[in-house]
Amino acid sequence: MSQAADPLARIAAALERIAPAPADAVDWLSAPAYVWHGAARAVERLQAPPLGLLQGIDAQKGIVVGNVERLAQGHAAHDMLLWGSRGMGKSALLRAAVLAAQAADPGRIALIQVAPEALGSLAALFQELGRQPRSFLVFIDDLGFEDHDSAGPRVLRSWLEGGIEARPGNVRIAVTSNRRAIVPRHLSEQDDPINPRDSVDDRLALADRFGLSIGFHACSQDDYLAIIGGYCAAHGLQWKEDEALEWSKRRGARSGRVAWQFVTELAGRAGKAL
Repeated sequence: MSQAADPLARIAAALERIAPAPADAVDWLSAPAYVWHGAARAVERLQAPPLGLLQGIDAQKGIVVGNVERLAQGHAAHDMLLWGSRGMGKSALLRAAVLAAQAADPGRIALIQVAPEALGSLAALFQELGRQPRSFLVFIDDLGFEDHDSAGPRVLRSWLEGGIEARPGNVRIAVTSNRRAIVPRHLSEQDDPINPRDSVDDRLALADRFGLSIGFHACSQDDYLAIIGGYCAAHGLQWKEDEALEWSKRRGARSGRVAWQFVTELAGRAGKAL
């Protein structure tokens, strides 16, 4: 090798040493869940509360569990929008439903959580999933678009319905949001002098593409106490109703999340892990 070429060879060798190793290919058949942020990462254990502990949302639970079971079995299933009050178990219910389907038929379905900023890479994800002999529920948590974001709703809307490239038959999408319309709605939208409904209808167009739109509403005092009672019975914890109500007053809300936080406090005082 000439002296001129030798420095180039040394530089090339040095670059090879510092370059990151190629990422291992993801096995889409082995894990119960995955995270997608433009690339996939397997999650070895899917954590969710037992379905029986998700109280105060019985009607919603029946719809979601039934739809996930159909998807796991390879039957026709809907995309789902779970919307409404914060802390009422929307995300927990999706995880629990998938976990229950996996227990009933191991290996048939997996949950994939997609970061909202990774919506633009759904095409690459769906291309990979469509080749797999398994069903997948693609989960986008706490979705909301800013006023200036028109690309995000269009990308998701196209995949749900109306795009020239359909998502694979073994894949369905589940979205949780605090708003049914997903995108903001303002009183100014009613000011269109030509057709005051056009703007509002466009805002709702994305939500209307979900086969199931399931509302979650703030729980009553009875539901809140029932949730706490269920958790405490499952974990062997003693509790007092007046203390539970005082906890919700200090938090300024009654919800499944606030109930779980109270249970966590009780477990900590009792020296127990949850």
